[in-house]
Amino acid sequence: MTDLADDPVRDGVRDRGATTVADRVVAKIAAQAAGEAIGSAPEGGSKPHAQVVVHREIARVSVSLELDYPSDVGRQCGAVRSRVRTRVEELVGLEVHEVTVHVERLHSAHTRHATPRGRLA
Repeated sequence: MTDLADDPVRDGVRDRGATTVADRVVAKIAAQAAGEAIGSAPEGGSKPHAQVVVHREIARVSVSLELDYPSDVGRQCGAVRSRVRTRVEELVGLEVHEVTVHVERLHSAHTRHATPRGRLA
């Protein structure tokens, strides 16, 4: 039986180089995963967006999104954190140490139809 450390085929694989994925690509994957976790963006709202910092094989992700009101904000944020972590680790192979979720706006049926001054149209 041969020692794997002395295997010339395995040495060739190690010497080929490394694959790197740009932070902006990881951010797009994270934003897509956040959208999958919450379903659809609220009416009149924008899709989630993300920022990512990658250092070595570790990613820190910050996701900004808008949610419908009323809703279970804590449950939805937990689902976003879980989905983002899972998808980034599966698709890119990075270890995700932190997923921060920023809820930028809550959309209610009342505010969707309000004029800019807050009065109903």
